[in-house]
Amino acid sequence: MTGKDGKPLAKNPLKDPRVRRAMSMAINRQGIKDRIMEGLAEPTDNLVPPQLFGYNPNLKTLKYDPEGAKKLLAEAGYPDGFGITLHTPNNRYVNDEKIAQTIAQNLTRIGIVTKVEGMPMATFAAKSIRHEYSFGLVGWGAQTGEVSSPLRALVACEGARKGYGTVNWGQYCNPKMDAVLDKALYTMDDKERSRLLQEATAIVVDDGGIIPVHFQVTTWAARKGFTYTPRTDERTHAQGFMPQ
Repeated sequence: MTGKDGKPLAKNPLKDPRVRRAMSMAINRQGIKDRIMEGLAEPTDNLVPPQLFGYNPNLKTLKYDPEGAKKLLAEAGYPDGFGITLHTPNNRYVNDEKIAQTIAQNLTRIGIVTKVEGMPMATFAAKSIRHEYSFGLVGWGAQTGEVSSPLRALVACEGARKGYGTVNWGQYCNPKMDAVLDKALYTMDDKERSRLLQEATAIVVDDGGIIPVHFQVTTWAARKGFTYTPRTDERTHAQGFMPQ
């Protein structure tokens, strides 16, 4: 990250939650859905869709507000913005590099001059594991069927517990969120577990520890005479096909 003069900044602006919130406010999620995804996406501020356990119905998708984002940046001490590189895979998610380019344009409009560096997923993952990036685009499928999966992998403090922060390549850490997540994972009552998982999600999203963009809508096609029941993990299994 650099200042407008191209020189390294004295401190990391992403450590300020106001900057992270400004970045989220600057992203035109509906525009990405309409123009990049051709309608096949659902803008969100959640980590899992409504069908999965632990979804937080009280989290509303942050309104696209570039002017408000500029004010927050100024409040945080960056009235002139700064420069950053957004790293992204270019062969993993639907329109991944196009999404990154659009986000970069959105951020540049509020003063965060953003370059995009796209690469194959294998290269992206290898470099991310070594923490070579400050800002990256990733996706996640909750194969466990609940929000504890992305919470543990993507935003829990890296190495705090076995299996925590395995894909937390941005090295975000919020002990308050981890404590609520810990409690949820040891809670057997479904209602209380869901409440705790929703609380953990709200903590990390409100803090800007992760900036959700959308849920991509996956499509399947089958020849006439067959029906297919899609899986939430996007895998295609032969037993999912049935004759009509």
